[in-house]
Amino acid sequence: MSAFALSLKPPYYAVIFSAQQTNDLDGYGPMADLMGQLAAEQDGYLGVESTRDAEGFGITISYWRGEATMAGWKANAKHVLAQKLGRDRWYDHYELRVAKVERAYSGPEGRG
Repeated sequence: MSAFALSLKPPYYAVIFSAQQTNDLDGYGPMADLMGQLAAEQDGYLGVESTRDAEGFGITISYWRGEATMAGWKANAKHVLAQKLGRDRWYDHYELRVAKVERAYSGPEGRG
């Protein structure tokens, strides 16, 4: 499985979530796994890319077909609970940005 969300054809939207974790990560792993599964089941979900360093700083970018599909995911009841737990327990600070992707490129091809 690739770490890249491949073959996305613009235009689409990117939700960019950058966060610094706290030391209290009780329950975080299972919730993160559940959120990944539930997001992938949402109408309009196109993919995700995510990374985290050893100090707990991470960036997750989820890709969506349109604004309505992002709003549907934001309002998902289990996602609302995860958001609350993130604010209350799991994150010291976070930034969330939404962007419309109008052009995208990939490469280089042929390297092995």
